[in-house]
Amino acid sequence: MTTLDISRLESAPSAIAKPGATAKPHASAALEVLLSRQSQWPLTEPGPADAELDLIFDAALRAPDHGNLRPWRFVTIRGEARGALGDLLVDLASARSPEEPRSAHAHRRQKAFAAPLVIALGAAVSAHPKVPEIEQLLAAGAATMNLLNAIHALGYGGFWATGPDSYETRLRDALGFASNERLLGFLFVGTAKTPGQAPVRPSRSEHVREWLPSQPA
Repeated sequence: MTTLDISRLESAPSAIAKPGATAKPHASAALEVLLSRQSQWPLTEPGPADAELDLIFDAALRAPDHGNLRPWRFVTIRGEARGALGDLLVDLASARSPEEPRSAHAHRRQKAFAAPLVIALGAAVSAHPKVPEIEQLLAAGAATMNLLNAIHALGYGGFWATGPDSYETRLRDALGFASNERLLGFLFVGTAKTPGQAPVRPSRSEHVREWLPSQPA
């Protein structure tokens, strides 16, 4: 087990201060992580060490979970295993376009090597009288967001990707997910090759409003 390098926590980019924004001192660091997170691409070595991965997944397992169903499922793919994943991606693309030669899809193998660590995201969906399917999928999405925030807090970059491969039963089965488990995409995790440019965030007024019930006559 690799020793956790806490110094990486200091390498996460700081948030841009907002005029008039205030926070309690103990909350400032956490808010800086949340406000400065963004998708990072391309990614390279190094990826998280084992001890850091433990923290990342512990954060995911703190996601809200109606009914305590714990629907989260994660599969890590790294090292030489990425080659087998890349071969699968080529096979799947070729099967979707049988009229094209397999060589036309050879470039898709490189997707598996786009980061030192790939995390397959899954959700175990079960029939429950009080917890509908959508809530179980939302729990898996919340866990994935926790993964991304923890990855960023430790100074790494993360990128959540879906696409047609995410809906392939063959790929789900090859990764060892059960028949009741959905493949929801992949997280690519590593170190950003270049500093990310802060994205332009939308105005809060476009997405947030306060509901005021109408007054009785």
